[in-house]
Amino acid sequence: MDIYAYYLPQYHQTKENDKWWGEGFTEWCNIKKAQPLFSGHEQPKVPLNRNYYDLSDVEVMKWQGQLARKYGVSGFCVYHYWFEGRKLLHKPMEQLLKHKEIDFPYFFCWANESWTNAWATSKGKPRVLMQQTYGTKESWEKHFQYLLTFFRDERYIKKDNKPLFVIYRPEIISCLNEMLDYFQKRAIEVGYNGLCIISQQVYYLVNGADNSRFDYRIEYQPSYSEYKCASKLRNTINRMEENLMRFLNDRLHIATPKIKKLQIKSFDKLWQEAIQHKPIDSKVVPGAFVGWDNTPRYGKNGYVVHGGNPKKFYHYLRLLIRKTKQEYKKDMIFVFAWNEWTEGGYLEPDERYGYGYLKAIRRALEAEGEIQIPRL
Repeated sequence: MDIYAYYLPQYHQTKENDKWWGEGFTEWCNIKKAQPLFSGHEQPKVPLNRNYYDLSDVEVMKWQGQLARKYGVSGFCVYHYWFEGRKLLHKPMEQLLKHKEIDFPYFFCWANESWTNAWATSKGKPRVLMQQTYGTKESWEKHFQYLLTFFRDERYIKKDNKPLFVIYRPEIISCLNEMLDYFQKRAIEVGYNGLCIISQQVYYLVNGADNSRFDYRIEYQPSYSEYKCASKLRNTINRMEENLMRFLNDRLHIATPKIKKLQIKSFDKLWQEAIQHKPIDSKVVPGAFVGWDNTPRYGKNGYVVHGGNPKKFYHYLRLLIRKTKQEYKKDMIFVFAWNEWTEGGYLEPDERYGYGYLKAIRRALEAEGEIQIPRL
C-alpha cells in the first residue's frame, strides 16, 4: 500500500511573495500569527522544536525524505505551479534535481488555478495576482519539456513506465482533452508508456465530467466526506455558487469574493463517512486526512475540522487501508497532507503530538500487514 502525501513547496522567500505580501513572507508568517477562535481550538500550530524551516536549504528536504522513509510514507505529491511558462514556488524542486543523494520520491500535482489575494481580503473583490491560462500546442510543448526534466529523475514515481501526473482542477481547463492527448503523445514519443493522469478536486469527481483521459480520480479529503455529508439541496446550491464563481474567475477573469463564516466540522463524522461510503466507479482512489484548519489564512471566515488526534487517525487509517484493498481494489491512498500547516493538514512533527501522526501511519501499515520496518 502506497501512502502519498500532498506536499507544499513553499516556506522559502520568493520575489513574488515579497512583492505581494511583504519582504520575507512565507506560510510560517501566517502560522505564527494564528489565534484560537473558540474553546478548544488548537492554534497556533507550532512545529516541533520550533522548526520553522526554509526549503531553500537542501538539508530540509533530506530530513523530510528520511522521515517519510522511516514512517512508511511512499512519496510526495508535490504541488507544481505553472502559468503558461511562468513558474512559482519552483526553487525547492529544481534544487532537488541537482541533489541526487536526497531520498525524496515524488510526483507532481499541477495546481492549475489563478492566484488571488482572496485569503487576505475580507472586503471587496479579491485581486488576481497571477492569471492562469493554457495556450495552445506551443505552450503545451514548453510545459511538457519542463516536466520531462523531472520525469527523467529516477525519484519521480511511475506506474508501468508511466509518470504520475495529478491535475488539481481539471474542470477549468477548456482545452483539457486536447492538451492531455498531446501530453500522452509526447510521453510515448520520448520512451514512456504514456502518463498516468489523475484528477484531484471533488467537483470533477461528483459532477459527471468527462474522465476518459484519467487513469484515477482522487477522493480528496476531507472535502469529499463533507460533500457526502451535506444535504442534496445544500450540495446543489453549493455547486451553483461554485459554477458561477468559476465562470467569473476563470472564463471572464473577474475576481469575486467568497461569502463565508467560520465552519466547524467533526473529525470523527468526516472520517466515518470516508470509511462507510462506496466508491462510485473503478477509477476512484481513496483519500485520507490528518486535519483541516485554514483559519491561519482566513481567520473567522475559515473552516475547521475539530476533534482529531493521532490515536483516532491510526484507527481510521487502518480501516481505510483495509477498505482500499477490499472495495477499491487499489494499492494507494492520498493523504492530506505532509506540510500544509496553514490549512491544518500536516504529518510533520509538532509541539503538541510530536511524531504522533507519522507513527500512526507506520503502525497502521504494520498492523494491516503492508510493511515490515525495523523497530523504532
